Amino acid sequence: MNFPAFHHIKKLWINKFLICVCYSLFTIHYSLADDCTQFKVTPNVVVGTPAWTKSVGQPAEPMNLLHGNVVATLVEGYNLQTQAVPVAGGYCVLLSGVDAVVGYSDFLIQIDERHEVGSCAYNATLNHEYEHIRSHLGTIDASRADIKSAVTRAANSIMPVFVPADGNLDAALDTMQAAMQNHPDIILMKQKIAAVQEINDHAVDQRDNGSRIKACMDK
Repeated sequence: MNFPAFHHIKKLWINKFLICVCYSLFTIHYSLADDCTQFKVTPNVVVGTPAWTKSVGQPAEPMNLLHGNVVATLVEGYNLQTQAVPVAGGYCVLLSGVDAVVGYSDFLIQIDERHEVGSCAYNATLNHEYEHIRSHLGTIDASRADIKSAVTRAANSIMPVFVPADGNLDAALDTMQAAMQNHPDIILMKQKIAAVQEINDHAVDQRDNGSRIKACMDK
């Protein structure tokens, strides 16, 4: 007659047991993850710039006759070198090196289609936009030290990741890659590049008030 009560007590006991088991497993994994810090090394960081290309287009939409435009593509890439150290229950995945690429890869020069290809105005606009391209490349050259410093700090902040024996090593790599790309120093690095480039573009435009194109159009 007391079976329902006994059943109720047994169910509670089983639930408590399961909670205790889960807590114990979590504690073990946390401890192993914490132990992975002993394998941390200072990553070797190499920073390069991408090969770049330029192309010229004439949009169908009207543009300012006195000004062209440059659409520049800033790229960043981080090739992570890692090592997996076997430990009890799995592996400690640590970051040993980073091959980074930061810079402009593509430049699209846009010129109003009313300037015939090869004409005086077309060539004057093209030469002016070439100055902007050189300005972009110069910005990256001048920022090399800052870029190397930002990538180094970001890489050095990444701690080893514990992966259980039956876990996914690729997930650890994804975690490290996300940590690199979203690190505050990397974000600030790109913001600084954009800010410096805006100043440099303004300087290029100040040196050319459009008189060369005006001279062509007056002929």
